[in-house]
Amino acid sequence: MKTAIINGRLIFPNRIDDNSILVLEDGKIKDILPKGECTCGMEIIDAKGKYVAPGFVDIHVHGGGGYSFMDGDVESFVGVARAHAQHGTTSLLPTTLACTFEELKQALAVFDDACAANTDGANMLGFNLEGPYFSLEQCGAQNPEYITPPKSEEYNYVYDNYGKSIKMWCSAPELEGAPEFASFLKQRGIVASIAHTNADYDKVLKGYEAGYRHVTHLYSGMTGVFRVNSYRFAGVVESAFLIDDLTVEIIADGCHLPKALLQLIYKIKGADRIALVTDATNAAGQDVTESILGSKKNGLKVIVEDGVAKLPDRQSFAGSVATTDRLVRNMYKLAEVKLVDAVRMATLTPSRIIGVDNQKGSIAKGKDADIVIFDDDINVSATIIGGKVVYGNA
Repeated sequence: MKTAIINGRLIFPNRIDDNSILVLEDGKIKDILPKGECTCGMEIIDAKGKYVAPGFVDIHVHGGGGYSFMDGDVESFVGVARAHAQHGTTSLLPTTLACTFEELKQALAVFDDACAANTDGANMLGFNLEGPYFSLEQCGAQNPEYITPPKSEEYNYVYDNYGKSIKMWCSAPELEGAPEFASFLKQRGIVASIAHTNADYDKVLKGYEAGYRHVTHLYSGMTGVFRVNSYRFAGVVESAFLIDDLTVEIIADGCHLPKALLQLIYKIKGADRIALVTDATNAAGQDVTESILGSKKNGLKVIVEDGVAKLPDRQSFAGSVATTDRLVRNMYKLAEVKLVDAVRMATLTPSRIIGVDNQKGSIAKGKDADIVIFDDDINVSATIIGGKVVYGNA
């Protein structure tokens, strides 16, 4: 049965069109018809003048709805996916933290079963492994007990056993063995991302030449311009700006980065090199004042206030409590970015970064029927995944 979405303002990568009908069939975008074309025999979804956009793609998310991927069980994976679908996320990368090797293996091992059980949540496209190969000086809310330089026997084991489900792996490029690790990932089609790092420009450039292509949560857990005696040196932030091919991700929750920095990043990198990510923790989508970063067993206790998660001493943020609709809203309303660009940073750009843009990230014939419908304030009224309405009244 075909489904027609009518009376919507369709958001394409570079334009908004209110003169078309979107036709879905068998989980795909079947056609884009001129307004007024016959929809006889089709199921009708009336967008009632709202925006119809490709579903949001979150490539960095740890938890939500009271669940964490680090709990390593099917219920938690499905719980996170369902919670974020209610806010327009149609695809995501379950993201790990620095943890014990056993915890990491447990999370990786449950992936296939979780995907099979996930009937009404965001698609889980593969893992983003955030750590444990980080700088202790920039560990932030990552547990320093589990941080280590890259160990070839460890990452070879992980790839040999779980490589098909890994899309991205984050590490610090200045560590001993990090260039070799980046090269290892590049050769296997896994995105090597720079994160929680104390590197200077020379170390970033060496890492880039070895295979790093992305920068995790820009400005968070990394160096900016710094001084040694009287001399200034470029840090990771400036390196990301200087190296054109490096894509970046930003937590546009309005807390991690103020308006001026959101605008600066957008001005320098542009919508095609910026992915909006939530970096969401268990508390995302919940009205709570306390939560956990990581697993119930070994996670860190955090407080939630001012719209963000913090360590109890309030000296560091501890991930976010954001959802993707909030990110798009902030880029559009706070940073004053064009809506098509704000949406592209949450859809096509992250899809391209992880190599799924042939299926996800834009409204085009033959692509997956992952759609979000929202109003002028980016309030989500319906989320459609694979042609099925999983949230809302559409």
